[in-house]
Amino acid sequence: MSAHPSLIIRRLPGLTDYQESLESMKRFNQQRQADTCDELWILEHAPVFTLGQAGLMSHLLTNPTHIPVIRSDRGGQITYHGPGQLIFYILLDLKRHQLTVRQLVNTIEEAVIQALKLFQIEAHRVEGAPGIYVDHAKISALGLRIQNGLCRHGFSINVDMDLTPFTFINPCGYEHLATTQVKEWCQDVTKEAVIKAVIIALSSLLRVEAIEHEC
Repeated sequence: MSAHPSLIIRRLPGLTDYQESLESMKRFNQQRQADTCDELWILEHAPVFTLGQAGLMSHLLTNPTHIPVIRSDRGGQITYHGPGQLIFYILLDLKRHQLTVRQLVNTIEEAVIQALKLFQIEAHRVEGAPGIYVDHAKISALGLRIQNGLCRHGFSINVDMDLTPFTFINPCGYEHLATTQVKEWCQDVTKEAVIKAVIIALSSLLRVEAIEHEC
């Protein structure tokens, strides 16, 4: 038996509705018991712009394709989700892991950096701007909601997607912020390879045993 707590990995097939995810995460944390295992949900969303709690609509510059805009309860400003971008929702009990919010953010960012390094991508942080960057372009966005010591929401990694909708917004509230994706730096990348790399890095840093669960 592992001495480490378990992290249940759930991979959701197809494209998951954003509003449905919001409600599912809230419900999961509301129903948690003291012995409920933490979970990592891995999925992709249909095209959607999401605004954080304090997100300003002024950061939506244009919307020629009429992509839905949904107000979220996560931190941060506006971002875009769409097919080819991996979403990692982390449902974690911070007290169980003796983590502060800042430590959790640092852990997530380090996991993304380590995962991308496996594809020879040198990624880095930018002071005061959560997320992960390659050169001066953002490759991974992060937004969390902590309530009663329980985390929901998580982070995204652009893998192989249409980046055009990012030009319709000020990504994460920053004017002229460029975005990039794994495919631009590693041509033969697969989403499965990125998922595995993230699971390995995150479970190692959190000191948990990752357990795949059939959805």
